[in-house]
Amino acid sequence: MSVKKKVQTHFDLDVYKKAFDAAMRLFEASKQFPKEERYSLTDQIRRPSRSVCANLAEAWRKRRYEGHFLSKLTDAEGEAGETQTWIQFAVKCGYLERPAAVAVHTLYDEVLRMIVAMTMKPELWLLKQA
Repeated sequence: MSVKKKVQTHFDLDVYKKAFDAAMRLFEASKQFPKEERYSLTDQIRRPSRSVCANLAEAWRKRRYEGHFLSKLTDAEGEAGETQTWIQFAVKCGYLERPAAVAVHTLYDEVLRMIVAMTMKPELWLLKQA
């Protein structure tokens, strides 16, 4: 991930944009899940996909302190991995077509790589203490 362009808010982060896009794709796809899955798989797949974005936003706001920043990035990474697991369940249950699942799973692979890159070089993202 490049830090060259000016990032002023978490909305400007490429990783946030990618995660948001992936979450919205899953939201749209999950509208077609059976009604009996409303309180299980549908909720389960939506919650962590949205949580990736929320944790990235929190990480951005907590970048004054490396430990807090890394903790929220770790949470985002975990939620992205959980989302990939629910995608696998949706395919196996026959609720999500394999091509759509592969596309969104691949997006989460990219999100995960970007999050890991941020955790490996947090100094590029942290606010400088005066």
